Amino acid sequence: MKRSVYDLIKEFNHKYPMSVGWRLKRHCKVIEQFLNPDEEVLYGFFAQKNDHPLDFITTYVVILTNKRILLGTKRVVFGYFYTAITPDMFNDLKVHSGIIWGKIYLDTVNEFVTLSKIQKDALDEIETKVTEYMMEEKKKYGNLHK
Repeated sequence: MKRSVYDLIKEFNHKYPMSVGWRLKRHCKVIEQFLNPDEEVLYGFFAQKNDHPLDFITTYVVILTNKRILLGTKRVVFGYFYTAITPDMFNDLKVHSGIIWGKIYLDTVNEFVTLSKIQKDALDEIETKVTEYMMEEKKKYGNLHK
């Protein structure tokens, strides 16, 4: 059974209700429009895409598929922002835990993505899912270039 992006986000929100996120259903629709027919949604979470302690506005949905990491947000008035990170562009992941919330830093070839206001109990799960997936996928990319 195929799981929807919104189902994964609802599951994450139920499991980690202290993570900060707004308008999640609309953000999920941005991701869904960019899913390829052969892509399978594996894991999802939401966070604020910033490093500012007082900024609670910029919620992004982050989805791990069988091909890449997708980040999307629907703007309030019009438009959206969307980013795709393929395994060959992924460099590193860092985790920072605070008292209530934590941050995930995704280091890519083109940018450094900061995802904040994540309930600190979720950090280990996110790190494990993303790192294990990327390590497996990078092996495949390595074989393609030989």
